[in-house]
Amino acid sequence: MATTQEKPQPTDNDVADPPQPLFPDLETWVTNHFVPMYRRTLGGEFRWCARWWEHSEAISRLTALWYAWEAMRIQGATGMALWYRDHLDHQLPVLLGARGPFYQCTESEHLDPHQAALIPAPPGWWATPEEPER
Repeated sequence: MATTQEKPQPTDNDVADPPQPLFPDLETWVTNHFVPMYRRTLGGEFRWCARWWEHSEAISRLTALWYAWEAMRIQGATGMALWYRDHLDHQLPVLLGARGPFYQCTESEHLDPHQAALIPAPPGWWATPEEPER
């Protein structure tokens, strides 16, 4: 006769807590890690705006960098090397570039980014064609 054994239930000691972010939010990461670590001579090729948080594209790019940095720092081995290659080395020239989100700003002067004009599509423009009857 076969017996059924109960599977032991995990206890609090058996379940590892997921790793916590080293930096609690984007502003802390930018202020305490990104800006002090990735210094460039500003002007010409590289731009920065002290009011970086007023540039939506910069927020988006910096958030992507921060999330990837947090994930890859705990991978060990080549995690950070891959972060540099796959994330920072691509984003930094775009973020700080002469045509990037800070292109109109200097360290001491913020200019609101220009938003392209939009004209709404005419009614029905996005409607999908009806499928033919079978």
